[in-house]
Order: sequence, then C-alpha cells, then structure tokens
Amino acid sequence: MNLTIIGGGLAGCEAAWQAARAGVRVDLYEMRPYKSGPAHKTGNLAELVCSNSLRGAALENAVGLLKEELALLDSVIIAAAREAAVPAGGALAVDREVFARAVENRIGSEPNISIHRDELHDIPLDRPTIVACGPLPSDDLLAAIDRLAGRRLHYYDAASPIVSAESIDETPMYRKSRYEKGDGDDYINIPLDREQYAQLLHDLRTLPRHETKAFEEAKYFEGCLPIEEMADRGDDVLRFGPLKPVGLRDPRTGKTPYAVVQLRKENVEGTAFNLVGFQTRLTWPAQKEAFGKLPGLHNAEWLRLGVMHRNTFIDSPRLLDSHLRMRGHEALYFAGQITGAEGYVEAAACGAMAGIHAVRAILGLPPVDFPRESAFGAVVAHLQNTQTADFQPANVTWAPFPPLDVQLRDKKERRRRMAERALERMHAYVESVRYKTPMSPI
Repeated sequence: MNLTIIGGGLAGCEAAWQAARAGVRVDLYEMRPYKSGPAHKTGNLAELVCSNSLRGAALENAVGLLKEELALLDSVIIAAAREAAVPAGGALAVDREVFARAVENRIGSEPNISIHRDELHDIPLDRPTIVACGPLPSDDLLAAIDRLAGRRLHYYDAASPIVSAESIDETPMYRKSRYEKGDGDDYINIPLDREQYAQLLHDLRTLPRHETKAFEEAKYFEGCLPIEEMADRGDDVLRFGPLKPVGLRDPRTGKTPYAVVQLRKENVEGTAFNLVGFQTRLTWPAQKEAFGKLPGLHNAEWLRLGVMHRNTFIDSPRLLDSHLRMRGHEALYFAGQITGAEGYVEAAACGAMAGIHAVRAILGLPPVDFPRESAFGAVVAHLQNTQTADFQPANVTWAPFPPLDVQLRDKKERRRRMAERALERMHAYVESVRYKTPMSPI
C-alpha cells in the first residue's frame, strides 16, 4: 500500500524519507514549479522561504536538541542542512540553494519515492495520506482542509531583506559573532549610536507599510514579529531583541555599541547577506529608504526586499491526536507548519513523526509514542495542549519537558541534563521502531 504525501516542503520531504527508508512506497505531490504560492521563488523541494537559519545548534537550546534527535532518525533535512551550512556563530544557517539541491537529490534518488509535480485539488481519504502543504496551501486544498477541519486559523509571517555583499561598505562595520561563537567572525555588525538608533525607530514607525485587508485581523507569530511591530511596542524593544549589543563589543574601540544590526551569510560563497531579525511589512520603497540609512548600506543592492504573507494553521489540539492523525479519519495525518509547529526544524520533526506513525499503521505494527522527555515529545505536547482556548503556533521550548528527578539551580546545567536524558530516551526509541526490512532502519 502506497503512502500519499501532499507537499514537498521540509515536512513532506522528511515524511517521505522516513517512510521510504522503512520500505513503504511513497507518492510525493508538489505543485511547484507549475503552480506557485505567494512566498515561493523556485520550484525546488524543501525551499526555505523566510530565514536561512535553522536556529541554535547547542544542546542547551531546545531546537538544538531537536536537531540531534532528528539526526538519530537519519533525517534527510538535518543531513542536507549540515552539508549546506554557512558560518553563523552558534546557529545552523544554510546556503538555501545548496540545501534544497541536497534534499532534492536524496529524495529523487530514493527508489521508494515517486515525485509527482502536480497539484492535488482534494485530500484523498481512501488511502494513507499526510497533508504537509505548509502554511500557504493552494485555494482548492485550503477549501478541502476547511471541509475536514471546520475551523481554520491564521497569522502573518514576514521575511527579512537580503543585500549583495559587494554593495556593502564595511568601513563602519566589524566582523564578530556574539560571544565569539563559531569562527568568531561569522556576522558583519553595524554599530549604531543613540542618534542612529533613534532615526531607525522613527523610520520604522512612520514610513508606509503594506496594510492587511479590512476583513483580516493582523495576528503575528510572536517569535517572528515584523521589525516595525517591535518598534511600535517601545523604544528599547529592538535593543533588547534583534539589535541587542550584548556580546558584540566593537574590537576597534573596545566599547559596546548602543545597538547592533547584524548581517548573516545567505550562501556559502558569502556573496549575499540577510539582515537578522529585519522581517518586515514596510513597503519596498520604505525599506530602501529606512535600511539605506544604516551605516555602510547607503549604496546597498537589495537582492530581495522584505515580504509579508498570511500563514494558515489548523486547531491541532482539537483536530489531531497524539500521532498527528485527524480524529475521525484513521488514515489521514497532518505535518509541518500547517499544524502550528512553527519553525523549519519543528516542521521536519512533524514530518518525521507523521511518516513513522503512518508507516507503522501501513505495516500493521502497533503505534509507538515518541518519548515524553524528548524534544519530539515537547512538539507533540504543544500540538496537544487543550488547556488554551487560543491555540497559536510556537517553536519548540523547554517548557513542556518533564522536570528532572533532581533539583538544579544552574539553568545551563539543568538543560544539559535534560538533553542527555532526551537523547538516551530517543536512542531507545529508535531501537524500538527498527523495521526488519531490507531497507535502512529509521
């Protein structure tokens, strides 16, 4: 019996990979390049449409732990990300094109996966299916989800501008990673004094913005707020957020700037940089005006200006069970950002889980829950949180993890111990779901 997967993003590719490696044949449907959504620019599988960062890599960071847990499952997304990595201090950032190409090569060469460059206008309920369409499904698929889910939710997401490296004047800038992480100079930093910071705030607050339609409520994901929205919330919000100068002392002066704008590599060659935390819904002329005033960006060549798009997600706690299966439909699963699991790594984790759960059902094997003490378990806990009436997308955090048996006051040590416990449980889990097939185990 074949598994149908709708969507060739991170969740869909990971689900297809996990299922195929377990010996199940997969039909992976992706409508691009013949039809594209509002945020995509290419027809590549696993295209990263917002940031090029998969966020923190350290085990003391919940998303860093989630990466390691995915690696234990031979994740196609994590393998490709590490292959396509660019310097980013303590984060895992990638060259988007190299990353997408690596994923597509692996998926395309897997004999159990058939890629269909075609749009499914409805959701098949007569066979095992995973809906991994991402937060921007086509109108027809959105209507099909509405018919099944009954209640659809949304929020607005935005992407940062990208600037050509050769157009940057580094004279007023310096290269340094926060707290010397990574190679120590992975970021280009633009130091701002009080006056320059005040000018940026003024521009963010007063320049024209793309407005939402009258019938739409502008509801943002708190972990990825437009920079002008942060500016509206108070004078110091940006200084304690993406423009935080802590750990970025200027080596030329020995002093810590009032605020710092960071530029992060977009590709391996270092020919393009994105403005970290500058996701925005300013109009394009307004972006050129405001960001062109930043020291060293007066002659900037903008390879991509910031964009804003509407993201859709379902009310997962009330619609999905703990195996990401839709209640009332035994063979239908959802995975990725459509579930409210926010972030690239979280989307891949959902894909891995949905793929594994679907495989076990197809093979007639009993269901096996992911360890509650793991980062996977934390993702599931968020998607099963019925305590809140206002379910919203969220990144993986330490909050849902069960406490340790011992009390530790040092937060870093406590999280390190929790990560060790999680990986121990995940090693045991991986052994428990090994399949006795000619294919590689998951």
